Amino acid sequence: MTTKHLILLGLSIGLITCSPKTYTKIPAGKAYEFFSYKPNQVAKISAHRGGGDLKGYPENCIESFTYLAKQMPVIIECDIDLTKDSVMVMMHDATLDRTTTGTGKLIDRNYTELAQYRLEDNMGNKTPYKIPTLEEVLRWGKNKATFTLDVKRNVSFANVVEMIHKTGAGDYVAVITYNAQDAAKLNKLDPNLMISVTIRNRAEYDRLRELGVPDNRMVAFVGVKEPEADLYKFLHEKGIACILGTLGNLDKQAAAKGDQVYKKFAENGADIMSTDRPLEMAKVLY
Repeated sequence: MTTKHLILLGLSIGLITCSPKTYTKIPAGKAYEFFSYKPNQVAKISAHRGGGDLKGYPENCIESFTYLAKQMPVIIECDIDLTKDSVMVMMHDATLDRTTTGTGKLIDRNYTELAQYRLEDNMGNKTPYKIPTLEEVLRWGKNKATFTLDVKRNVSFANVVEMIHKTGAGDYVAVITYNAQDAAKLNKLDPNLMISVTIRNRAEYDRLRELGVPDNRMVAFVGVKEPEADLYKFLHEKGIACILGTLGNLDKQAAAKGDQVYKKFAENGADIMSTDRPLEMAKVLY
């Protein structure tokens, strides 16, 4: 075989090896290690509502999660709500109107009634995809992605934790909370669970600690604008990773000024960025 042929063969193998059409494996049993802060780690991407801004790929949809997970390592931020007969399904809105072919309140529909509806993408295009249950999503996610689970008002944390245990998903999930009381409640339900907590200042951190939430179970959501550098430093010294919500204004800033600004957000201290532009972010981070 000539030198030219060897070079071409090497290039071909390299292209096969680097193909994005395979899942990036997340080590099982490593939720704490995955979600905690480590110096010099590459920033992680969290897809807000699991995608939805791509044509043909609705939010809170397993097929959308699959598409993203085949492109890059991804955290799926997704939403849990409840049907009339207490089935936990993936849905952001209280009503079916915006994201499905159905109408009316989700809580007024039994789970079997949802089978007739199809999900729509954020442009209003009907897709062949159905509303998934939380159980289906968690079982799909093993060795494919990690999750941050946003629990809507109708859903009890106890039922979410029970489903996490049933599916063995504690290895690859964190549960989102919006106040210290809920974080403390979750920690009592499962002291090993990783919890996304809102920490935009020292007072919010202090309240969490007063209620018994340990540092090693916190992932800090620092808001939708960059915090002061001192907050990043304070949290990092405690081993707490920081989530910056770029969704909204910061994503718009990146679209207007160039996606390289995502690198700057990471350099400033963001360990995870929750975005509506995961593919664009991946191009500059990975």
